[in-house]
Amino acid sequence: MKLLSKVVAIGALTLIAACSNNDPSALGGGAGGNGALVPGSPNDPRSPAYFQQTVGDRVLFLVDQSTLSPQAQTILQGQADWLLANPDFVAKIEGHADEQGTREYNLALGARRANAAREYLISRGVAGNRLTTVSYGKERPIEICSTEDCYSKNRRAVTVLTGSTLG
Repeated sequence: MKLLSKVVAIGALTLIAACSNNDPSALGGGAGGNGALVPGSPNDPRSPAYFQQTVGDRVLFLVDQSTLSPQAQTILQGQADWLLANPDFVAKIEGHADEQGTREYNLALGARRANAAREYLISRGVAGNRLTTVSYGKERPIEICSTEDCYSKNRRAVTVLTGSTLG
């Protein structure tokens, strides 16, 4: 009886140890069973998911501003590098504003923000014919609120990969 208990205990400990593997590839975190990247996953440097989650798809602006902050420039430089390394992709840059101000004012402000991001990407070598812009003004908020914390999330330009030029 004691021997059987020991065998069961050793088997249980072995099973527990096997389940506590901290290797993310063993859990399917973007890698296949042999360690290869899964195409299209957030761990695939050529994927739109990687662009969005790792490079960063949005830059934020101060109130009534369309000037790029140093942090915004850093994110846009990463976007430019990614777009240059992945020439088959095109992008639409969406300009947004917070809910303060008139609809017309915010549409114009969103357009200035989208154009500021587009011009920065072009200045870093991305072909202008790969980049389009659209302004949504205050029509597509991330947060609906009346606090500065929420407003600040809505003052943004978002680079959306609209597809591959290869079709």
